[in-house]
Amino acid sequence: MWDRSLELFLGRFLCEGSLCLTLASGRVIRIGQGAPQIAVRLTDPALPRRLCLSPEMALGEAYMDGTLLIEGDDLSGLLDLVTRNAARAPDLPLWQRPLSWLRRRARGLRQFNPASRSRANVAHHYDLSGALYELFLDADRQYSCAYFREPGMTLDEAQAAKKAHIATKLLIEPGMRVLDIGCGWGGMGITLARDYGAKVLGVTLSEEQLKLAQARARQAGLEDRVEFRLMDYRRVEGPFDRIVSVGMFEHVGLPHYTGYFGKVRDLLADDGVALIHTIGRTSVPTYTSPWIEKYIFPGGYVPSLSEVVTATETEGLVEADIEIWRLHYAETLRHWHDRFVARQNEARALYDERFCRMWRFYLLASEMTFRNGPQVVFQLQLAKRKEAVPLTRDYLYHAHEPGRLAHAAE
Repeated sequence: MWDRSLELFLGRFLCEGSLCLTLASGRVIRIGQGAPQIAVRLTDPALPRRLCLSPEMALGEAYMDGTLLIEGDDLSGLLDLVTRNAARAPDLPLWQRPLSWLRRRARGLRQFNPASRSRANVAHHYDLSGALYELFLDADRQYSCAYFREPGMTLDEAQAAKKAHIATKLLIEPGMRVLDIGCGWGGMGITLARDYGAKVLGVTLSEEQLKLAQARARQAGLEDRVEFRLMDYRRVEGPFDRIVSVGMFEHVGLPHYTGYFGKVRDLLADDGVALIHTIGRTSVPTYTSPWIEKYIFPGGYVPSLSEVVTATETEGLVEADIEIWRLHYAETLRHWHDRFVARQNEARALYDERFCRMWRFYLLASEMTFRNGPQVVFQLQLAKRKEAVPLTRDYLYHAHEPGRLAHAAE
């Protein structure tokens, strides 16, 4: 029964490309035509049922467990095929609709992230071995979308360009007090203190990130300009001239959006500027991929722009600028994946083969969703007053000189 149901489902789903699927029984199903052409073999007789009922979860787990084998281990090709077709697929089959409805109804509960739950969610991902992140991130450990301002940029160059672009949007002057919400391993805070003369407070919920951020500040001799604390943003006291948050808003949770932006408003000086950099989607609101929620980012959510601006408007913040980066994150993830694969033996020594397959699936599924699906990056420049930033965008695109403002302050 389920073998036939899977064949019908795939026949309806695949509008582009072709798939040759060999079931555990040995039966071969051929669907579609043209590129990409992918061949897959299932070794578990229970997989057709699981793929029919919950395709995202079943596909990820089957690849992790090695019960779904791809010819040539072409995971990139398979996920390209899946995401291309998901972007243009018709309505869900009848048997998938109840589970989809339940996930939509439960998303508020699953994204309810009070301080204690937020810390546990952060630890699940960000307190993994620091050696893991060294395998694929740039030297500054920027674990967010890079900015490929020019063709041919390296990952390190694009991450530096991202920080410079954000700093320009923040209009930082020497001596300004800056709050970095979700400071990661400290790269942004250290850059703003060292190159722009700011006084920075960075907060994180990850103990592993905190240790490295503090050590980096000491090594750079910036302890008088930048401070890192293990603290929930809801406990921070202001005011601040500038607020920056890169790659943290995805973990806030939909029920907390108005509280988050209300806190940003309360912490921001009257003439202050905030820059929120977050993954977003160009489609209508939905729920988090169940596989991503279980294995990668519990409590995480990628919002539609309508969900974000509803909260900023409710809390009385002015959207001074909204910029949408489309394929920059796809390029970033491609770099991360290639660097991870090049050092996969080291990752296997840290964890195991199943973890490596999980991490590859995460990086490639994310890349293909940015390439073929609705995911983008939003950069929201927020203020209390319309006149807090220049009237045109010209100031963003003049030649940037790192260290110019810091030098002027000396």
